[in-house]
Amino acid sequence: MRVGGQDFRSIWVEEDGATVAIIDQTQLPHRFVTRQLTSLPQAVSAIADMWVRGAPLIGATAAYGVAIAMAEDASDAYLHEACEKLIAARPTAINLAWAVNEMHRLLAPLIPSERQAAAYAAAAAICDEDIAMNSAIGDHGLEIIRAIAAKKPGEPVQIMTHCNAGWLATVDWGTATAPIYKAHEEGIALHVFVSETRPRNQGASLTAWELSNHGVPHTLIVDNSAGHLMSMGGIDMVIVGTDRTTANGDVCNKIGTYLKALAAKDNDVPFYVAAPSPSIDFELADGSHIPIETRSAREVTHMWGRSDQGELLHVRIAPDATQALNHGFDVTPARLVSGLITERGIVAANKDALAQMFPERVVG
Repeated sequence: MRVGGQDFRSIWVEEDGATVAIIDQTQLPHRFVTRQLTSLPQAVSAIADMWVRGAPLIGATAAYGVAIAMAEDASDAYLHEACEKLIAARPTAINLAWAVNEMHRLLAPLIPSERQAAAYAAAAAICDEDIAMNSAIGDHGLEIIRAIAAKKPGEPVQIMTHCNAGWLATVDWGTATAPIYKAHEEGIALHVFVSETRPRNQGASLTAWELSNHGVPHTLIVDNSAGHLMSMGGIDMVIVGTDRTTANGDVCNKIGTYLKALAAKDNDVPFYVAAPSPSIDFELADGSHIPIETRSAREVTHMWGRSDQGELLHVRIAPDATQALNHGFDVTPARLVSGLITERGIVAANKDALAQMFPERVVG
């Protein structure tokens, strides 16, 4: 993707071949700041403190976190310690454990002197694979947008999304945004309704920023207006990402996704989930087994933003004595999902269809 006319991935290795660089997403949209990761604790912090976020990018960052650790100490003990610390950084997104386990599988048989080079190569391969999968998701999702556009010539396709499943959540292209970007580049008229995504406002701060940089027409909405807009008949489709999809097609995504799926179902609006295969957890039968991350109450009681005078502020919006509950994710039942857009094609959200699409991944 391009930022200020320059091409960027969301994570890359600097010219020294060892330093990993990321975009600090906690500073967006007001500041475009990059950070360098040179130690395992920094890589863990990048994931836990949400300098990076989005399931695919978390996985890529964790892979490079293992590589950084191997540059520090390539012993068996430190490989095990690094993998444990990275997996514990955030519990919900399956890509994190998938990437770390893949790194451990590749590195454990090697002698320590071979691990650093192999780790960096493996992390780079994970990143390249992510880009290829997201581009393929974009191609398959584009077919849906084309079909809608053909039914309303001269009118823009109205798309709603939630949170950020864009290139900032992946290495490039994004998952939910990949079909949008492909359609925009093809010249299909479209417009995106971006929900703000309280409490961290990833829609307002990240998705809107991305779409602005890419020139995609969009409108920011408060989360609670999504159902109203659908009831007015103004939305052609909803497309979201996923942090973990279970074997039966249940989808765990940013908190608030379930409510949009319910509204979409009630108003006959197609509800699609962009789901790269590493985010599909065939070891979990359904969404009731997904660990739901509970984050700091401060994310709810406080807000961060820029004043009209240009000052960046972190302000409290709730009474001092008020406590807050902050579940980071919710689960949308498969019955509410119109289809899963994967790198292999669009598949129904059910156990049999997923098993047929990915037979090599089926457990038992």
